[in-house]
Amino acid sequence: MSDRGRPRAFDRTEALEKAMLVFWEKGYQATSLSDLTEAMGIGSPSLYAAFGSKEALYCEALDFYEASESELIAGPLTTAPTARQAIEGFLLASAAVFTRDGRPPGCMIVLSAVNAVGVGDETSAKLREMRAQSAAAVTARLRVAVAAGELPAAIDAEAIASYYVTVQQGMSIQARDGASRRQLEAIARGAMAAWEGLAALVNP
Repeated sequence: MSDRGRPRAFDRTEALEKAMLVFWEKGYQATSLSDLTEAMGIGSPSLYAAFGSKEALYCEALDFYEASESELIAGPLTTAPTARQAIEGFLLASAAVFTRDGRPPGCMIVLSAVNAVGVGDETSAKLREMRAQSAAAVTARLRVAVAAGELPAAIDAEAIASYYVTVQQGMSIQARDGASRRQLEAIARGAMAAWEGLAALVNP
């Protein structure tokens, strides 16, 4: 068959990004097959041939989100010189990313806690693990600060990380409800005002 007679191929990465945006905006259950095929510019047979199922496509979209978006938020945790600056940078980066033009507001992974109804047990476990990664990253940064002598050895790193990640997840919900970047930054600054007290927490 000549090239002219072959079905037109589609860019899988581009189609996956478009699917990610639909799932991010609408959530898993509210996203229909027609929503996906329209956004991706392909028919349902091509979707199933390339991705297997709606849920498999959702899982790939989550992985695509993590690979393309998460570093924008987590970057300060590895580049900032102090733990305090790292966590403040993490929150301020979240405020910026959650309110960017051209992207749905909030964090796709955080929002999955409330809009991923209908997925199977394996996908639910995947989502829990992905949401836990932020707390693990913040905890790891605090432990680096302890090892460097920046913070006391007895601090409760997991409790501090849990506090700041809970704030960050709340910022995602606020963004979805229409909060501006400036409003989210005010939340971040308020949370950082608690730093000294939190840094004094010790393991029981």
